[in-house]
Formats: sequence, structure tokens, C-alpha cells
Amino acid sequence: MAKDESSRGPELLTLGWTAEEVRKYEELWEYRQRWGAINLELEDRQFLRKAEGALPKRVSGKGSVKKAIQDKAHYLWLSSYCDAMKASAPELGLAEDELGAWQIVLEEELRALAYYQPVLGLPDTIKAKELISLREQWVAGAESQGRSLSFDFDAPLEAAKAQGHSKWKALRPETAANPSSYLVLQGEGAEAFRAQVRTGVIEFIRSTFPSLKETDKPEPPADWQPAS
Repeated sequence: MAKDESSRGPELLTLGWTAEEVRKYEELWEYRQRWGAINLELEDRQFLRKAEGALPKRVSGKGSVKKAIQDKAHYLWLSSYCDAMKASAPELGLAEDELGAWQIVLEEELRALAYYQPVLGLPDTIKAKELISLREQWVAGAESQGRSLSFDFDAPLEAAKAQGHSKWKALRPETAANPSSYLVLQGEGAEAFRAQVRTGVIEFIRSTFPSLKETDKPEPPADWQPAS
């Protein structure tokens, strides 16, 4: 059985399936990707066939269109948090040259993903979980250089789930010491932090994601940014 690199739950939502039906489809799809369909109940196999029968057929062969990385679940998940942090700047009262450390971290992750174009299938996203602790370490290491405000890290996830992204997880672990702490850096401090995080993110993603194992793509130029 050929394995798809991502489920098509969001497409079912556009076809009128409920969030609960899409959640069930995505859970069964992931189980089948890992273990195959043989251990699924007959009812579950029938549900999967019904869902996949409702989806438009993907074009195969030379004319097939590769899914853009910006449309993949992991990238969208990071983007949802990053966008929420950007939007919160006026409410938090940030000065023109201030940036949230968490926003910087996510911007650099998204930049590295857009440049290296990993597959972001299950092997990559399993490895990406190691970034949970790295993000915490990077931000904690800069605490003495900025000021701490408060940000609702639960709000972006709740908004995403309301739109049908039922399998998305929290950005920060439940064990985070200060779960609402939001470090803000100013001017040169923000730029120095960005440079540090950029190096760490690129090194981790390039050397750790399985789909990039054979890549010989060099580091992106310092001024490289994803196309908007």
C-alpha cells in the first residue's frame, strides 16, 4: 500500500463533513499509516473507504502537483501561533523595535522549513518534537536580556481546533514553568537572539529530519526570506 505523506482532513471539512467526522478520519488514517489496516475493525475500514471515496482523486504521474510546504499541517500549526503573536503586539504594548522571543523562534523555524523543504511526513514530525525542549531552552537563555509579559498560549490552539484542526497540539509542554510568560526583546538584543536561534534551528532541521538526510543544500543566505 502506498502511503500518503499527509491526511486530507481539511478537504473533508470543505466538503461538509463535521469536525468530529474529520477527527475520526484523521485518527484512523494515522493508525493505518503506522500499522496498516489489518487490525482495524470492519466498521472503521468502511468509514475510511467512505471518506476517501468522497475526496477528489489526486492527479498521479508526471503531471502531479506536489503539496506546497506552506499547506502542510506542521507548517500551518507553527504559522497559526506565529500569526497570533504578531497580532498581539499592539495589545501587549510593544515598542516599534521590540519583538517577542517566541515569535522570533517560530519565524526562524518557518524560514528553515520553507528553505529546506522537508517532506514533513510522520518521520519528520516525530523528530520535530525534539524542538519543544529546544524552544524552551533558547527563550529561557535570553530571559536576562528582556522583559517578561503575558501571552495566552492556549488561545491559538483553541481557535485552530474550532476550525477543525482537532489533532493539533499545544506549542508548549504542560510542564512549562511559566506557561504564560512571554519574553520581549528590544533592538540589538532581539537581533542577537535571532542570529543564535537561526543557527540552532538550521543545524537541527538539516541534520535531524529524515527526509533531509541526503540533502547537500547549503545554509540559506543571511538575507533569504520565504516568498510571501
